[in-house]
Amino acid sequence: MSKKELRIGLIGCGFMGRTHSNGYKRVPNFFPDLEYTPVLKAVCSRSEAKVKAFAEQWGYESYETDWKKLIARDDIDAVDICTPNNMHMEIAVAAAAAGKMVLCEKPLSRTLEEGEKMVAAVEANQVKNTIWYNYRRLPAVTLA
Repeated sequence: MSKKELRIGLIGCGFMGRTHSNGYKRVPNFFPDLEYTPVLKAVCSRSEAKVKAFAEQWGYESYETDWKKLIARDDIDAVDICTPNNMHMEIAVAAAAAGKMVLCEKPLSRTLEEGEKMVAAVEANQVKNTIWYNYRRLPAVTLA
């Protein structure tokens, strides 16, 4: 079966950026029959030294130091937002307006108003979207 690429643009290279990068790299091991395969296209952080090292460590094809440039790229299908919470809304709204899939780390927003703007943007632009959650309080996970 021929796989389609889902070209990832990750914004933020702290702990959650590492966690998501690891997850993308492991997808084929857990789900070998998926129609899409994640491709680590670009990562973005304000510090060039930090983001360059991150890109090399995790196998991203390129990096940016301005998230607006990452969103504007034609080779990005999905924008994964792993930034501090105060940046989620602005990035998600811009990504949706650019027609990119929006993948936002929890919490979605700091306020109801920010969350409503984000929802309105993904609905108006009809883009796929998700909020990343973990389930550490699930009984099976707690037991493990």
